[in-house]
Amino acid sequence: MNTEEKNELVEMVDGEATTTSLIIAEGTGIEHASIMKLIRNNLNDFNEFGRVRFEIQPFETAGGIQKRELAILNEQQATLLFSYMRNSEIVKQFKIRLVKKFYEMRDTIRNGFDVNSLSRMDILKLAMDAEYKRLELENENRLLENKVAEQTPKAEGFDRIANADGLLNLTSAAKSLNVRPKDLFDFLQAKKWIYRRVGWRSYNAYQDKIQCGYLTHKVYTMTLDDGTERIREQVVVTPRGLTKLASIVPREAVLV
Repeated sequence: MNTEEKNELVEMVDGEATTTSLIIAEGTGIEHASIMKLIRNNLNDFNEFGRVRFEIQPFETAGGIQKRELAILNEQQATLLFSYMRNSEIVKQFKIRLVKKFYEMRDTIRNGFDVNSLSRMDILKLAMDAEYKRLELENENRLLENKVAEQTPKAEGFDRIANADGLLNLTSAAKSLNVRPKDLFDFLQAKKWIYRRVGWRSYNAYQDKIQCGYLTHKVYTMTLDDGTERIREQVVVTPRGLTKLASIVPREAVLV
């Protein structure tokens, strides 16, 4: 991945991949003030994906140093912002570039950071997070072993879960758990793992479940009947999330 290009569009802020309202304004050719107004007018919606952070940034002008406010947005907030914008060709093309950069950043996070690009505090935080997740996973595995002994109907399904090494869409995850897909969808919504916005057909994952490593979004391109392409995201379950679900999905939902 080209580090210089990554820093243009997406960078790590407090361990999270982010972009800014200014980057989006410059990439789409829209006035930054208009972007900020759009965010401010719909702030409650954006805060559904984590509190939006605002920052005052100095910049040079012919008249000297000025200051401006910009918003720091995570991937879900940036995606929501695009949904409020007119879908012009330049907006579409920039959105594709930005989505790809977020996706590349997720791969970078998954495969390991470039240590040279991280501060000492970033490295320390990553090490602490990794150790915490390791201990948490060990505890979850112990709980699963006990639960498998108690729940014979799930024993065969657990073997498949333990050997899983890829991402599963929600329907495939339900099959792996021997659960009716509708029961799993209802369960995940009730437990605030996923949600569906009014008027949207697809589901989104709650940010805290993404941060826990249980769910993520997979980007794909969908071709419409008229031949045009649309960038879409699909909620997928990670092996870690599948293991977690095996320990909390109600027994009555399991197919006999």
